Amino acid sequence: MPDYKCVIIDDEPKAIELLVSRLKVLFPNIHVAGTFTDWGSGLECVRAGGFDILFLDVSMPEKTGIDFLKLFPAINFQVIFITAHSEFALQAIKFSAAGYVLKPIDDYELSFAINKAIENIDSKAPKVPEVNGNGQNKDILKIGIPNTKGIDYLNADEILYFESVNKYTKVVTNSYSIISSYNVGEFKKIIDPETFFQVHRSYIVNLYHIKRYETSGTLVMDDNMQIPVSKTIKNEFMVEFSRISRTAGLKK
Repeated sequence: MPDYKCVIIDDEPKAIELLVSRLKVLFPNIHVAGTFTDWGSGLECVRAGGFDILFLDVSMPEKTGIDFLKLFPAINFQVIFITAHSEFALQAIKFSAAGYVLKPIDDYELSFAINKAIENIDSKAPKVPEVNGNGQNKDILKIGIPNTKGIDYLNADEILYFESVNKYTKVVTNSYSIISSYNVGEFKKIIDPETFFQVHRSYIVNLYHIKRYETSGTLVMDDNMQIPVSKTIKNEFMVEFSRISRTAGLKK
């Protein structure tokens, strides 16, 4: 079993002590290279590198964990957020965090996040996603769905569509759906615009899961869900859809 090194930054000493103890039991092959109770003291260590995983608290005095990561032009380590605050989960996704574990720490959630980080390390997955001119991830393979218990990661190509339900969002696949407390507009910020398209104020669809277009202006998805296309967006949608499709008798 290969060994890995980690760094822990959390303004609560007790939280650091608890995490270290859980690592010794659950992942004895993960060695703690340093622990810090404020972002300033941990900055030099993180900049020096030589470790694989950063366990980072979100809410700290002076600077949040999100602000801390913005100090690094390139992130060549795996990030796992350990926090009591769920409201930063979507921002964490933008940094391709391997996990977002809420306090009090649950062993299953912690193990899931660490195993994901190790998987990324072992497969030499890119630590910093390429972004396009709008700051959106290109070729993104996983999309995190924040909820009250943490983040569910779905393969992007599994998602059929995002549906706005009041202030929430229902994320639908062929097999199941997940409800997120974030509105559909937040997901639009992180999805690949070459795969997903907002056809209606309440719907963002995966272009590759459309199986029929009704002349009335309705899409039929792979799960037979009928989704309306707004009249104001119809022409733009047809142009975008023609990029990935060919229709007999129609010009490109």
